[in-house]
Amino acid sequence: MAIPVYEEIADMILKSKMTVVLTGAGVSTESGIPDFRSPNSGLWEKVDPMEALSKGVLYNRPDVFYNVGFKILGSMRGASPNKAHIILSKMEKEGYIDSIITQNIDNLHYEAGSVDVMEVHGNLKTMHCLKCGERYGYDVVEEKIKKGEIPPICHCGGVIRTDVVLFGDSLPKCFDRAWRKAQKADLMIVVGSSLQVSPVNYLPSLSKKLIIINYGETAQDSLADILYREKASSALVNIYNKLKEKDDNTNGK
Repeated sequence: MAIPVYEEIADMILKSKMTVVLTGAGVSTESGIPDFRSPNSGLWEKVDPMEALSKGVLYNRPDVFYNVGFKILGSMRGASPNKAHIILSKMEKEGYIDSIITQNIDNLHYEAGSVDVMEVHGNLKTMHCLKCGERYGYDVVEEKIKKGEIPPICHCGGVIRTDVVLFGDSLPKCFDRAWRKAQKADLMIVVGSSLQVSPVNYLPSLSKKLIIINYGETAQDSLADILYREKASSALVNIYNKLKEKDDNTNGK
């Protein structure tokens, strides 16, 4: 009888000295957050990203950014972590994985209890002043916008902008750390990402071994040692349960 794919994955994790996880939108869709690229349902089916969430629009057409793009970002708030986020948090705490690199901006890995998270596309939680650097919470800036303050202004007179990475932005400093983590990793597990966005989609090629867990095909399938065509939460539950079972058997429980 063939070994279930999740058992093979569990074996690879147990053999790995350093496992890094890379997550994408497929982890958060189960929390009710729509992704950007899925046919017929992705956010980009409804709006051109360069007309809503680009650096150029933010600085040159703030009325468009705050009336369209900012509302798209706001629609991602208020969600709760799902089983996938919670399982990854447990796996980090129990030493099965080293850290998480995420393309998601919803902060749900942190809310689930994960500690070492590199948000390489930024986050929705905070904003900052372009002039003095002071940081603001989303709610504070949202209130300014509701009052018609477009763009929102810091007490120093500078413009306050989102910490989400927009089209045309450079990636945050944590991407350099993510790159180094990927290079050091014995194993990278990609969960819920189609791996279409550069430069994050280069990271899987840096690790020694690669597992891709995604319901559909990805741009890096040919590089994977194992492909697991499954939704994030059910896949991770299967893997985690098998890890615990193998650990219990090893320790004689």
